[in-house]
Amino acid sequence: MNYEIILNVLGNLLRFLGLVMIIPLLVAYYYGDSLLPFAVAIAITGAMGILLSHRYGAEGDWKIREGFAIVAFGWFTAALFGSIPFMLDGISPLNALFESMSGFTTTGATILQDIESHSRSILFWRSMTQWIGGMGIIMLFIAILPKLGVAGRQLFRAETPGPTEDKIKPRIRGTARILWTVYVVISIIQTVLLMIAGMDLYDAVTHTFTTMSTGGFSPYSQGIAVFNNPFIEVIIVVFMFIAGANFALHYRTLYTDRYSLVNDNEFKFYTVIILAATSLLTFSLWNDMGENIFTSFRYALFQVVSITTTTGYATTDFNMWTDSARIVLLAVMFIGGCAGSTAGGIKVVRFLLLLKYSQNALFKSIHPKAVKPIKFNNKAVPEDVMQAIVSFVVIYIMIFAVSTALLSLMGMELISSITASIATLGNIGPGFNAVGPLSNFDVVPDLGKLLLIANMWIGRLEVFTVIVMLTPEFWKR
Repeated sequence: MNYEIILNVLGNLLRFLGLVMIIPLLVAYYYGDSLLPFAVAIAITGAMGILLSHRYGAEGDWKIREGFAIVAFGWFTAALFGSIPFMLDGISPLNALFESMSGFTTTGATILQDIESHSRSILFWRSMTQWIGGMGIIMLFIAILPKLGVAGRQLFRAETPGPTEDKIKPRIRGTARILWTVYVVISIIQTVLLMIAGMDLYDAVTHTFTTMSTGGFSPYSQGIAVFNNPFIEVIIVVFMFIAGANFALHYRTLYTDRYSLVNDNEFKFYTVIILAATSLLTFSLWNDMGENIFTSFRYALFQVVSITTTTGYATTDFNMWTDSARIVLLAVMFIGGCAGSTAGGIKVVRFLLLLKYSQNALFKSIHPKAVKPIKFNNKAVPEDVMQAIVSFVVIYIMIFAVSTALLSLMGMELISSITASIATLGNIGPGFNAVGPLSNFDVVPDLGKLLLIANMWIGRLEVFTVIVMLTPEFWKR
């Protein structure tokens, strides 16, 4: 392991993060907020970045170990230094780290009890952390730092460890730039539409940040419900749906093949899941709760898209819904969005391939000598990819189960423990009961908060990037 390379890149990452913090500093100046939280954060972050990048060199070979370490520690370091403005705003260090990690990992689980009591610049930074983390901190870093060169491939692989590597350009830096460009352009379009719908510029930008990143933070305690505007809800549903799909396919649809999205097996399955879950939830709200059919559909569509894409916005307190309605939301919590999207969760493609794998196993039990490859988008899926998917899901469920058990042992009731675990591991945000959409995670014991911080970190990097560092083989020469 070349530790000098790791520390050098982390130093450059902190220098970049310090520059990014200038934006909320300008927001603080514009609104007359205290400049101290961001001025101090910029000084500390920038100084540490300069110290590390100048003290340690980046010479030597890059291997996959360095890639994993840089990505894992890079995300944690960003969350750690990104928490400084929250601490200087009066939030305790542990809660500040929780809020910052929730932001950068686009989880959207909050510990803030009275959101509106915080300054507009702090809430802007809170939303901005999600937008930066949505497409990926390291992905942005690759796009703007030319000296990474070939080494960027190791970072790209570690930050986006999905079942398939979806390159658009031969060079990883080119792919990163294109994905971020698509992300920025769609974000601008959403901001304009939200302003047309009635939001002011501040609200439009902060809600765009947290929609396109599928993060779900809002400057308001009641979230999207505070606007009570069907037009705004429709815009956010559309852009949550877009953000939950593969951004590489968005690029191809716009520039190379207009049918890329509609021909993709994962996108079709993603659409079917949302339509089926929306139909079930609409029926449940109409039949069990006496809502009229239009209101039932409005609430159902918004919440299904919000939870499936792991955004976590709420237009109503779904904690008050019947168990039959909430079970639909709990089911889609375990699925998530598409690979290559800003959404979290296990990912639709893994569920689709597991279903095909199970179907294939049943077929072979009847025809043991038959050779029937598993196909995705008309291509055979290699056996090692299927093994990686099965391993991923097993480890994911194990982490979820252990996390749930530990939270229960800390005194949280079972439903709150279950949904707090999956909401943080899947980077969703709200759960049920004590951690519902109009509640917050400050009720979780301090040890539980540390556990959930780890969940958010592990879940955002799709398990392997963090868990692999716990194996002895990773550190052996």
